[in-house]
Amino acid sequence: MTVGVRAQQQGRPTPAARRPAPPASRPAPKNASGRRESLASLEAASRGIQDPVAKLRYIRGSLAKYQRIDRVLRVVPFAPLRHALYRFSRLDGLGHVLSQNPMGGGLAAQDDPRRARRIVGTAALGVVVILAAGLTAAAYRGAKTPPPGPGGAGRSLPAMAEPLPDQPKGMLPAAVWLVEKGPGWEQYSNGLRIDTSYEVAGEPRRYRVFDAKAGMSAETFDKPVGILFHTSESDIWPLDEAHNEKLRDSSQALLRYLKRNDVYHYLVDRFGRVFRVVAEESKANHAGHSVWSRGDVVHLNLNNAFLGLSFETRWEGGKALPITAAQLSAGRNLTDYLRARWDIAPDMCVGHGIVSVSAKKHLIGHHLDWSRGFPFEAFGLPNQYARPLPAVELFGFGYDEPFLITLGEPWAGVREAERLLDREAAEKRVPIEQVRAERQQLFDQWLGEQNRDQEKAAPRPAPVKTASLRREPGMASRNGKRPGS
Repeated sequence: MTVGVRAQQQGRPTPAARRPAPPASRPAPKNASGRRESLASLEAASRGIQDPVAKLRYIRGSLAKYQRIDRVLRVVPFAPLRHALYRFSRLDGLGHVLSQNPMGGGLAAQDDPRRARRIVGTAALGVVVILAAGLTAAAYRGAKTPPPGPGGAGRSLPAMAEPLPDQPKGMLPAAVWLVEKGPGWEQYSNGLRIDTSYEVAGEPRRYRVFDAKAGMSAETFDKPVGILFHTSESDIWPLDEAHNEKLRDSSQALLRYLKRNDVYHYLVDRFGRVFRVVAEESKANHAGHSVWSRGDVVHLNLNNAFLGLSFETRWEGGKALPITAAQLSAGRNLTDYLRARWDIAPDMCVGHGIVSVSAKKHLIGHHLDWSRGFPFEAFGLPNQYARPLPAVELFGFGYDEPFLITLGEPWAGVREAERLLDREAAEKRVPIEQVRAERQQLFDQWLGEQNRDQEKAAPRPAPVKTASLRREPGMASRNGKRPGS
């Protein structure tokens, strides 16, 4: 399961009178074979992705390049030519996935890269044909005007309402208590209303922490100590009355996916509705490989120790706030409730992109949602971008070119952690590479210890009783002998 609306981000309303007319539709396939092939390819590709959050992001992103081509083809005014270009570009069989998949799913590329390159190549050639036919102006207008569907919602939204005022930082929220509850809902004293109709019980929480000096603790814990903020990275429809049904359907499809995979404890949809997905007492699959600390207490892989709170939105680089005013208000009330109930310290509330790491490559920023732009001040929380990043300071992690392409510059806490490593290397009179290597080796050691501890604690399947197995006459048993021999 995180998990971006440009007009909302930029604060510019789009007058209703100037909204573009719906662009020409793509041709529907003559039969369902193309649709079945597309969906089967998507399912086959995503099946091998174990991390549910990574799978969700893959499904959303796998057709981004095809959607861009699709938007250009859809503005071709001459219907026979448009239909011919769809067939030539091989996009006609993808119409169902391009237009109706609320998760942003696309045709699998990783299972058959040659086929994916062939589709992209032929689609790009179709665009060249359009330009050669003298339709450059129409293609330009199509590229500038987003369609009324997923991926093109950004500029058709009204400006975001004024943000909530900042709250005093670091204070524990005032008491929040359950006022009343009914079938499928709970109402709290701070105005928070939680929809519990999707709630499931996940695996029981169980985890150990590490001491920065002594290593893994002997004690095990079963209560959450932090909150991890996500964006869902699912497709976003225009937030207006004309798309009300699609907005509801998109959120419900997302919730069903999260429920099946135990992703996130909470989802805040774009209307500000709060849904509990995984029970707070249970583990949820939301953090992946991750690092955070408080004092000398170090947490690795935060699925067990942290509550996952996701906003239904796309992060889109974090250059502007990607959530609605309703989400901001509901998210703040939900955070106050969770902090009050579980006595969560303010510096244990952090964005997913800040803690996410690639364990194999020793890199930060494996997931980047909220690696910039989370409104900590409006939530009454300290600015986590300013504190030295534990993954760098404690374990010597670095970052790669894709990280810099997305962010341009690491946030201040990354630079501060790098300065601390440089100072340690200077004091020891050793190369900085040696200090990083030693820290990374410590991370690998601790991660191995954690994995072994979790494997020991994992429940084992009940043994199958041989007597309950029915054997047909003459059937050999597992050891190769026939019954009674």
